[in-house]
Amino acid sequence: MNRRQRRLTLVGFCALGLSAAAIMSAIAFRDTLVFFYSPSDLVADGAPAPDRMFRLGGMVEQGSVHHAGDTVTFVVTDFKATLPVTYTGVLPDLFREGQGVVAEGNLGADKIFYATTILAKHDERYMPPEVAKAVGRAGSEHHQTDTLVGP
Repeated sequence: MNRRQRRLTLVGFCALGLSAAAIMSAIAFRDTLVFFYSPSDLVADGAPAPDRMFRLGGMVEQGSVHHAGDTVTFVVTDFKATLPVTYTGVLPDLFREGQGVVAEGNLGADKIFYATTILAKHDERYMPPEVAKAVGRAGSEHHQTDTLVGP
């Protein structure tokens, strides 16, 4: 093997190693990536696979919070569509009806969002940017709402 062939072989192995590293990084990134959806996005685009974690954002609908022991059920709305949420655990102190919320979890086959984490807004003026965008896109059509529950 002459000098040129050794150099080409070395470059080939380096390119192969970099390609393998890039592919493994892309796979790892895809598995940890968490997408954000509003209720309207789920109605329009359909829900991700049931085993896929994502974030749901919107406003906690007035009169929708119900406690049963450690389990809390409530409805998230962006004033165009709604989605029921179930969460078991301790809620943040700032969680309440009429406030912005981001929940991380997955959507069950029964069209109920099963949250594993609940994030509440910071203060009375703050709303997570994703929630503000989703609510702004949906508009404030309080009288006409689509829902993911029912037939």
